[in-house]
Amino acid sequence: MKKKLIVSALLAGASQLASAQSSVTIYGMIDMAVVRESGGTAGPMTKVTSGTTGGSRLGFKGTEDLGNGLKALFLLENGFQGDTGTAGQGGLIFGRQVYVGLQGGFGTVLVGRQYTPHYLVQVFADPFGSGWVGDTKNLLGTTGNSFSRMDNTVKYQSPVVSGFSAELVAAPGEVSGDSASGRQLGGSLAWASGPLQVRAGYHNRNNNTATVTGTENAKNWVLAAVYDFGKFRLHGLYDWNRGLNSSVLRNTANPYGRPAIASTDSRDAMVGLSVPFGVHALLASYVYKDDRTAFNQDASQIAIGYRYTLSKRTDFNIAYAKIDNRRGASYTVGSAIESGTGDRAAMVGVRHAF
Repeated sequence: MKKKLIVSALLAGASQLASAQSSVTIYGMIDMAVVRESGGTAGPMTKVTSGTTGGSRLGFKGTEDLGNGLKALFLLENGFQGDTGTAGQGGLIFGRQVYVGLQGGFGTVLVGRQYTPHYLVQVFADPFGSGWVGDTKNLLGTTGNSFSRMDNTVKYQSPVVSGFSAELVAAPGEVSGDSASGRQLGGSLAWASGPLQVRAGYHNRNNNTATVTGTENAKNWVLAAVYDFGKFRLHGLYDWNRGLNSSVLRNTANPYGRPAIASTDSRDAMVGLSVPFGVHALLASYVYKDDRTAFNQDASQIAIGYRYTLSKRTDFNIAYAKIDNRRGASYTVGSAIESGTGDRAAMVGVRHAF
């Protein structure tokens, strides 16, 4: 009897120890909205869609304590369409993010499909969080394989020292005989002191492939800041974009009945405002794209939004955005994961996180 009690106690202790040393969390978000798009040659469209304020997702993440201050960590994040049940990100199983890494006093090293530091700086500055119909991606320069993410990525995240932190990323193009083709490099630097946060980001993408060489690299720089005045926050950023694929159009299917031409030399600026009060929040932004190519296809976007927080996990959202395209520019009002079909859009939606 005593032996059974001892064995039971040892097993219980081992179970508690294992639980304390490692953890796995299942999480997700379902975002649904009714969206009205207009301004394109195909005419207005009303749709029930998923992923407006943020992409609907199902994720798994966890850590394991390896001892001596070292941890292993992983994340698997699937994107899906709540309106149809289909997979997002072109049908990828874990198209949002997937990585494994180590974390310690030196910082964090992650390997897998991840967000570019340049994009994360833009998200930090955008009062809409790079979502809603006021998404800054409608006009801003984009980075990575698909507007924001890099495949085959090794990322380093530094610890915070005196308010400063940094991220560095590198991804090989995996082209035989040419280590530069398709390669991506980037990084960001962040600083925070009291109500002021400032971040800067850079991304460099080699556009060469196994069959196409001699193309100009895409280069993107961004400088952003957010200042919290207490009753409201002021947001701002400035982008420099140069080279092929430095400002990829979200909708390339001639939405206005004319050739859609992506800028290869532009400057972007955004000013925004977020005003939280109780369970309410007002959001607004103005984005301007200055096309420096011979086409001079400038554009601007104005967006307003309202969020009502129903609980810690559920909120109700309303927003409207309009783009002014100039001299044949073909930018469209999309949302977190959609490209849009015209120069105006309005949305009413609900988002639930779990």
